[in-house]
Amino acid sequence: MNTRGNPARGAASAAAPAIAEVTRDRDGAMVVRLAGAWRLGGTLPAVEPVAEQLRGTRPRALRFDASGLAAWDTGLLAFLDRLEAASAEREIPVERGALPEGVVRLLDLAHAVPSRTGLDGARKRAGLFARTGERTLELVAGGREILAFVGQLTLALGRLATGRARFRAVDLAVFLQDTGAAALPIVTLISFLVGVILAFVGAVQLKQFGAQIYVADLVGLAMVRQMGALMAAIIMAGRTGAAFAAQLGAMKVNEEIDALTTMGIPPLDFLVLPRFLALVLMMPLLCIYADVLGILGGFVVGTSILGISFSQFWNQTVNAIGLMDCLPGLIMSVFFGALVATFGCLRGMQCAGSSSAVGDAATSAVVSGIVSIIVADAIFTVLFDILGI
Repeated sequence: MNTRGNPARGAASAAAPAIAEVTRDRDGAMVVRLAGAWRLGGTLPAVEPVAEQLRGTRPRALRFDASGLAAWDTGLLAFLDRLEAASAEREIPVERGALPEGVVRLLDLAHAVPSRTGLDGARKRAGLFARTGERTLELVAGGREILAFVGQLTLALGRLATGRARFRAVDLAVFLQDTGAAALPIVTLISFLVGVILAFVGAVQLKQFGAQIYVADLVGLAMVRQMGALMAAIIMAGRTGAAFAAQLGAMKVNEEIDALTTMGIPPLDFLVLPRFLALVLMMPLLCIYADVLGILGGFVVGTSILGISFSQFWNQTVNAIGLMDCLPGLIMSVFFGALVATFGCLRGMQCAGSSSAVGDAATSAVVSGIVSIIVADAIFTVLFDILGI
């Protein structure tokens, strides 16, 4: 933007250095006189001295005098933007009437774009104690939400026991199919391979003592007491828990859950109860199935590599496994199913109102489910040892 008139005079004005002089009007307003060429290639005045005068004297208003302005580019815009930000801090009104029309339009456009507060917050990280406190408060709030959801689910189970729960039997049948028969292929593969791995690991050590026959004991006891229930639960956390969270999260985004509430239908009864019951009922059956497939994997390794006959492996397994050995795995499978269903439904109900939040809810459901399963498994192991089970 160059000065009109005499070309020589315009060129001289455009080459003049940028100037920002501060004066006062009679009404107490601060006037910033802008003159010369405000281009990034030249030397531009610093904004800090002018901003300090704004903060120190607190004028009635901030005005500009651009009559001596010869040329400008984004260097002027950056100066004015920072000066207006300093004025906003002190709640000083800014009058742009004397600025060129193009400058005013570009400033309005820049202010229309939301600031990237997330990036600014990342640059200005809080201290260690502040971050620890914030994280602690988040954990406490999350714990309260979990307890509140478990309480509401308990009340829903109470309504179910008294015949007052409202959900469709066909929904329960669909979820029984989804959490039971539809999950058999992946449970089959994982459980069989876990049995094979346990047999290989045990064979390496037992071969040193000529006790390969005890591979049957190792695989059988490991599967029925721990690995069958644990692996089935982890599989269901990744498969079914994520599916529950995604389904309910999508319904939350589409406001279907709000519609149920508006119609007087408790969402916890109609949506959560069928999923919870289906997974709790199916988990013990999946646990037994995983136990059988794991023992079958050990049988394949024992008979094909270790030279153990079918009758030897069968007799050794039957003698090693008693009814009380099967009880811990079955008890844990029920609790694992409840944990997976609870966290899957909870994360879905907590989903925010965007499509990306559905993926976050599914991820959170898997992580929460697996962590809770591992913690519960450790607690049950210690408890069963104390009780002598």
